[in-house]
Amino acid sequence: MRTPIEVADAVRKRAVTAVEVLEGCLAAIEATNPALNAFVVLDPDGARRAAERVDAAVARGEDPGPFAGVPFGVKDLSDAAGMPTSKGSLLFMGAAPAIGDSLDVARLRAAGAVPVGKTAAPEFGAVCFTSTRAWGTTRSPWDPAVTPGGSSGGSAAAVSAGMVPMATASDGGGSTRIPAAFTGLVGLKPSYGRIPHPDSGASQTTCSGILVTTVADAARHLDVTCGPDDRDRVSLPDPAEVRRAGGYERLAETLDVTGLRAGWSADLGFAVVDPEVAGTAELAARELAAAAGLRLVDVAVRITDPVRTWLSANALDLYNDLEPGMWPDRADELERHNRRSLELCDGLTPARLARIWARRMRLEQEVAALHEEVDVLLTPSTAVAPFAAEGPVPTVIDGRPVHPAMAVPFTMLANLCWNPAISVPAGRTASGLPVGLQIQARRHADEVVLRLARILEQHRPWPRLAPPPD
Repeated sequence: MRTPIEVADAVRKRAVTAVEVLEGCLAAIEATNPALNAFVVLDPDGARRAAERVDAAVARGEDPGPFAGVPFGVKDLSDAAGMPTSKGSLLFMGAAPAIGDSLDVARLRAAGAVPVGKTAAPEFGAVCFTSTRAWGTTRSPWDPAVTPGGSSGGSAAAVSAGMVPMATASDGGGSTRIPAAFTGLVGLKPSYGRIPHPDSGASQTTCSGILVTTVADAARHLDVTCGPDDRDRVSLPDPAEVRRAGGYERLAETLDVTGLRAGWSADLGFAVVDPEVAGTAELAARELAAAAGLRLVDVAVRITDPVRTWLSANALDLYNDLEPGMWPDRADELERHNRRSLELCDGLTPARLARIWARRMRLEQEVAALHEEVDVLLTPSTAVAPFAAEGPVPTVIDGRPVHPAMAVPFTMLANLCWNPAISVPAGRTASGLPVGLQIQARRHADEVVLRLARILEQHRPWPRLAPPPD
């Protein structure tokens, strides 16, 4: 499977047609998807028409764009014209096809990319695994018994299995980085507002993204999709200095990061972490620091528990996903965890809501103080290795009980405080499952996390795809 950049280059040079690339992906989906359940909707006819338009543009001597002819999956929380959006919920099963694209999908389509179908997501993207009553369970190509993560689990499974070169993701609490860690992929959560997200929700935590196999592809995606949009009042201005330097794709290769201060934390001061996962991530962190010329700084991380803060703030977003008459009238069609979250939200008082936001603002101040001490924070991407495909269960690590929500305690920090963060492969467990390293930087320093991820990729290349099944 070529990378997105390789596909686009080959299509633009007429070494291959967009239709030929698409047919190869459709064949891979037909062969592989039944076992993994990564795609829940396909639109082969619409994809063929889009690929034919790309080929026609090339034949006319035109440049279709930076992702010319690249087939991609669309996470089923976003709209793609001509395909229904179920949001992983029984409430939206049988919905009419969308008449337009979500903003990130529209920008990819304008760059020449070809949407082929919708990838599975948990209901409203609310949990870190991908299993629903609406669509069943999505499985990892590394081991079908375990989850590819969530909420962008279908996208991760599709890319890691080689069905498509890339698939869209979104990240409100780790939903790009967790699947990246669990399937050996690259997953960037940019600074909040870098890619406009008009439907981000009340919590203002969600960022659009992509799941890919190389850092360069993640950087090109950011170059294509970043820039302001009036529908998102917190969208950031176009990064003019980055553009002048050649864009994120160029800076991922050239940015000087020598001497930046980096802090390593195995637990952020509160998490319970599988020792094998922590050790694998720490080894990668120290190799990255040496390869990049970072200055490792001893830092004691003491912050307000971001998991509790996130769970309180993000539950409010569920109301945005519902249409009038759905709650509580059709509560029995919701997944149990979402039904419980809505019940709790119904009981929120103004005083309690004020305390939730005060706790978040305190966390923001603590993270700002932390980044006065370090430019970069390195942690494991997750606290555990990939768990059962049907979902996590309470477990015990070093004699300490771990609640299922604490399987992924590291990623929410960047969402709540709007920092850029990326998960890149750090290695594998003794049983062969991927482990991720998370790199977080100051707000708006997206080029820094991309550059450091690229240095690690050069220093210790990772397998681009899951190994074929026995």
